[in-house]
Amino acid sequence: MSLAKTIALAALMTIPAAADAKPPLRDVKEIDNELYYIAIANEISDYCPSISGRRMKAIGVMWGLRSKANKLGYSDKEIRAYVDSDSEKDRMRSKGEAYLAQHGVSYDNPNSFCTLGRTEIERNSAIGVYLRAN
Repeated sequence: MSLAKTIALAALMTIPAAADAKPPLRDVKEIDNELYYIAIANEISDYCPSISGRRMKAIGVMWGLRSKANKLGYSDKEIRAYVDSDSEKDRMRSKGEAYLAQHGVSYDNPNSFCTLGRTEIERNSAIGVYLRAN
C-alpha cells in the first residue's frame, strides 16, 4: 500500500474517534455556568447572615446537571474528576472572586455580600434563584 493510501486510511479511521471526543466539562457552558451560579450564591450565603442559600434547590439542580452530563456521554467518574479537580476549583474561585469584586463585594465588608445578595434576589437572577432573604 502506498504511503498516501496509508495516511488516508489512518485519517479515515480517526474520524469516528474524533466525532466521539467530548469537550472538557468546563467547556460545557450549560453545566459549568450553573455550577458557577450555585458557587456564587453559596459564597453570598456564607458571608451574609441575613441571606440563606436555597440548598435543596441547588442539590436538585446539581442532580439534574449530573444527569445531563451523563446524557452527553460523560461517565460518573469523569464528572467526579471535574468536580473534585483542584485546578477547576481554583478556576471557579478566581472567576467568582472577580465577579464579586466587579460588584463591589469585599471580604473585609460582609455587608457588601448582603447588598449583592439582595440585588440578585430582587432581579431573580441566575444567582438570586439560589438565595433567600431571612
